[in-house]
Amino acid sequence: MIDSLRLFAGNANPALAERIAGKIGIPLGKIEVSRFADGEIHVQIRENIRGCDIFILQPTFPPVENLMELLIMIDAARRASADRVTAVIPYFGYARQDRKDRPRAPISAKLVANLITVAGTDRVLTMDLHSPQIQGFFDIPFDHLYAQPVLGRYFEQKRIPNLAVACPDVGGIKMARAFAKRLNASLAVVNKRRTSADVSEAMEIIGDVAGMNVLLIDDLISTAGTLKNAALALRAKGAEGIFASCTHACFSGDALKNLEAAELEQVVITDTIPQEEQRLGGQFKMLSVGELFGEAILRIHEERSLSSLFV
Repeated sequence: MIDSLRLFAGNANPALAERIAGKIGIPLGKIEVSRFADGEIHVQIRENIRGCDIFILQPTFPPVENLMELLIMIDAARRASADRVTAVIPYFGYARQDRKDRPRAPISAKLVANLITVAGTDRVLTMDLHSPQIQGFFDIPFDHLYAQPVLGRYFEQKRIPNLAVACPDVGGIKMARAFAKRLNASLAVVNKRRTSADVSEAMEIIGDVAGMNVLLIDDLISTAGTLKNAALALRAKGAEGIFASCTHACFSGDALKNLEAAELEQVVITDTIPQEEQRLGGQFKMLSVGELFGEAILRIHEERSLSSLFV
C-alpha cells in the first residue's frame, strides 16, 4: 500500500522533509521547484504520480513565495492525476488575522484557506494553529497535530524541580494547562493589558510563582516582546529560573535581542520553521517534529486514527 504514497517538498523546509521521509521509509519525490528569469515560480513533477496518494510539505512562513510554491505544487499534482493531494503545512502562516477586529480589515486566514482549497487540496495536515478555529475555515478534512508530545517529553526528561507552567497571555491557557498536567506542575497565567492606548503593556501574574522555576509556553515566538515582558514580570514576582518553549520560532525583528534580555535559562523550539544555527546561541534547543509528522502521514495514508498520537 505504501507504494502509492509520495512525499514532495518545496524550498521552505527541506531538512524537515528529509526527516519525515526517513520516518516513513521512502525517498522524497522528484520535483523541480525553480524560478524563471523574472522570478516567477516554475514547478514540474519529475515522476509518474497517476493514482497516487500525494503529500506536499511546505510551511507558509514569509516570504509569500512559500505560499505560492505550495499552491502551484498542489495544482501540478492535481493536473498529474493524483488520487488524493494532502497539503502538509507544519507552520500555517497568515493565521493571526482570523477575524475582523477593526473596520476595513481582512480575514487573511480565511483567504489562505480558500486559496489552498481552490488549488485542489483534498486534505490539510498542520501543527499548533495560532487560532484553532481556523480549522472551520476549511470545507475539506483537516488534521491538527500538536507539538506537545515532543516538547513535553523533553521537559519530562529534564526533571526541572519545583516547576510551574505559565503562558505569556490568556490566549495560551489551554496549551499551558495541558503541559502543566503532563509535567505535574502548577499553572500560572500572565495577564497582558494596556493601561491606555499609547502606554506600554502592564503584566499581572495570576498564580503563585515565588521561589519556583517557570516554563513559559506559547505556540509561536515572533518579536519575543511579550515573552520578554512576561519573563521580567515573573522574575519580579519571585520566580527563579525561567525557561521558554514554542512550536513555531518565527524570530522576526528584535526577537533574539529580546530573548537575550529576558535572561532565560533555555529556549526550546521545534523545526517547523528552519533556523540558521549560527544565529542561535547555546541557550537554544531545537527538537524535530519529523517523526510525529511522518507517523501522522502514514496513518492518514492507511486510513488509521490520529487521535491516539496524543493520548
